[in-house]
Amino acid sequence: MRGQPARIPVNEAPPAPIGAGGRRVGPRKTHFRPLDGGAFCVVRLRLQGRGRGPHGRSQQTARHPERGYLGRQGAVTLVFRDLTKVPPADRPAMGAALNDLKAAVEALLQARADALRRDAQPARLRTEAIDITLPGRRPPLGRTHLLTRTMEEIGQIFRGLGFAIVEGPEVVPDEENFERLNMPVYHPARDAQDSFYLGGGWLLRTHTTVVDVHVLDTRRPPMRALAYGHCYRRDPVDASHSPMFHQVDGFMVDEGVRFSDLKGVLMAFAREFFGPETRVRFTPSYFPFTEPSAEMAVSCTNCGGRGCAVCKRSGWLEILGCGMFHPRVLEMARIDPEVYTAFAFGIGVERPAMLRHRIDDIRLFFDGDLRFLRQV
Repeated sequence: MRGQPARIPVNEAPPAPIGAGGRRVGPRKTHFRPLDGGAFCVVRLRLQGRGRGPHGRSQQTARHPERGYLGRQGAVTLVFRDLTKVPPADRPAMGAALNDLKAAVEALLQARADALRRDAQPARLRTEAIDITLPGRRPPLGRTHLLTRTMEEIGQIFRGLGFAIVEGPEVVPDEENFERLNMPVYHPARDAQDSFYLGGGWLLRTHTTVVDVHVLDTRRPPMRALAYGHCYRRDPVDASHSPMFHQVDGFMVDEGVRFSDLKGVLMAFAREFFGPETRVRFTPSYFPFTEPSAEMAVSCTNCGGRGCAVCKRSGWLEILGCGMFHPRVLEMARIDPEVYTAFAFGIGVERPAMLRHRIDDIRLFFDGDLRFLRQV
């Protein structure tokens, strides 16, 4: 009836009769009572009993209000559905009251969400605080490669013998790599060093002896110098050969330098590097830029001299070539060979490292297997 308060059913009923076992029996009855718009909405929301209220502590509800209040089955939505039970004349006032309630609920939920965020930040700062009194954690660091350490150790030994450490380019002209070392274009010794040519007469150096040419051109005797680094040759890949390898090359120029001086220097190096019990063997050889020439081998520590794949069953492993600088090499560097003499030597770095650490395959150095690299 127009002018009368709306009678809306609410889930409020008197207690049901108590049955056996203390449990209530019988259906709950529905009562109607007149409510104004605001009171109806508040009671309706309270009696829904869905989740926690806007002032509750559930951040999940605050972030997703449609689940508890504004969703398809939310408390506010269900109140709006009850408008169909309100007389048409009262619906505008009731709808306005419900809209106000919906806006109030949204404001309360937003305020609670903001409060939760404000409260969460100090708590997070407390739990994530850094104790500056604790020792720092060192990040995992890499380590120097075994071949680099070996070159540096060899350099340190020769530095103790008075040699200066020098450097040179890895891409060099053909003249410096071959001709300045007494290997002209027609020389058959070039066939033993199958090279990587880059065009225009340039190539990747096949030995660090090319650094000797730079030093001889820029310094005057007496001098002792040692260079180490990468070298490149088109060698087949096997247990003892690689297209890219490392070499240490040294020389000494002075008056009265003899082959016996060369032997003394190299024997001192071998016993310092491999141990005092190391046996050394010199055998005649040939290199275009030295005369006389020799190869030095040491007893194979991988097999104790009994023979293995590394030493090719010989018990010895060649580690360097050496000799007295050819007079023509000194002449091209404008050094008088009648006054000065010089010796030179070249050491392959991989083989000494393999001997010391009992490694039987050179390819392990370049495979990048961390399981191997961490062991050495």
